[in-house]
Amino acid sequence: MMAPTGVAVADPEPADAPLTAYSLATAETQSITVSSVEGADIAPAARSGFDVYVKPKPKPKPKPAPKPAAETASSNRSTGPSMPRYSGGGSKEDWMTAAGIARGDWAYVDYIVSRESGWNPNATNASSGACGLVQALPCSKVPGNGYDPVDNLRWGNGYAVGRYGSWAAAYNFWSRNHWW
Repeated sequence: MMAPTGVAVADPEPADAPLTAYSLATAETQSITVSSVEGADIAPAARSGFDVYVKPKPKPKPKPAPKPAAETASSNRSTGPSMPRYSGGGSKEDWMTAAGIARGDWAYVDYIVSRESGWNPNATNASSGACGLVQALPCSKVPGNGYDPVDNLRWGNGYAVGRYGSWAAAYNFWSRNHWW
């Protein structure tokens, strides 16, 4: 018969606690006790550390006074620019040729303009005021008349090439974002 050999059971060795930001902070805490003695001048304790800056809340801007109903009604009618609407004829091919857009870019222009204005030279976005075939915003950016399809496409050509590098790149951006 075999019996246990009488091994003593001891508490396991304490494992080192992992170092964390919390454990480091608690190890460096200080306890300060300030006793008040009548007539004693107690100065604040100088500590190293950090400064706290509080950014004040800005004062709210005053709200504009509401416009009278008559003034509001007249301003709603003139949300678009005061430029004359286009009443001439022509086809989109004629307009792109006159605006100097390369024939190889016509498919890209057609795609964007079809979605922006449906090839309506007098299209105006009621909420933003963008106008014309390419929906120039603001409409006053277009030299000449923002509703003239040739002026609008000429401006749009400069915008597409200036901002995106080409009509093809503008088309790719529009395809991903549904705006340009």
